[in-house]
Amino acid sequence: MKLANKVALVAGGASGLGRAVCADLATHGAAIAVLDRDEAQAKETVRDIGGGLALAVDVTDPDDVERAVDEVVRQLGAIHLNVNTAGIVDAAKIVSRGGRPAALEDFDRVIRTNLCGTFNVMRLAVAAMLRNEPENGERGVVVNTSSGAAYEGQSGQAAYAASKAGVIGLTLPAARDLAGHGIRVNAIAPGLFETPMAAGLPTPVQDGLVRMITEPRRLGRPAEFAQLVRNIVENGYLNGECIRLDAATRLAAQ
Repeated sequence: MKLANKVALVAGGASGLGRAVCADLATHGAAIAVLDRDEAQAKETVRDIGGGLALAVDVTDPDDVERAVDEVVRQLGAIHLNVNTAGIVDAAKIVSRGGRPAALEDFDRVIRTNLCGTFNVMRLAVAAMLRNEPENGERGVVVNTSSGAAYEGQSGQAAYAASKAGVIGLTLPAARDLAGHGIRVNAIAPGLFETPMAAGLPTPVQDGLVRMITEPRRLGRPAEFAQLVRNIVENGYLNGECIRLDAATRLAAQ
């Protein structure tokens, strides 16, 4: 799919990887709708990329997302691309050192945001894509965000790793569900990236993360994630796949 004059809905687009995706897609001619819980940051992203639509949205709320999707179509005319980067991290071991079990509501919150939220936005964005006239057989593309933790979840990452593994498991059946409708579904599993979350870690912790990276031995750049999103959109034969983008990183147990 060519990006010029297309409409991209980016959930979680106000910061980090999502913000980089918005900037890259806008540079290549797409109109951008930024959906994020942080409306102020979403508006800042839109201002920085030179225009678009910013909407405050809770990705776990069906009515909230439906209203947002309708508004994107009303103001921008259609949805051709949906990129889902919204997510949270909540580290906790299954039982504490004292034997206390982890809180179920904490696990549920991570699953609801990272997995259910991704599905919620995707299902509604895809319904809008079905109304598009096909271009070279394509009506739309979905790119979801998993994580290297889906493959090698570290201690304390049960909720996060499970949620991101769910995104991988969602990819192929979603692609198969949409076969014949001209809509492709793929995912990216990023490794360790320069995001606000990583920047907030103490320097020794950041140095320890870098030691797990094979080559190039540095944190990934959000622009490199955004470049892969664009590559997926532009390669019409890529479907039902989750691509690791991690410089051969394999996470240690701790």
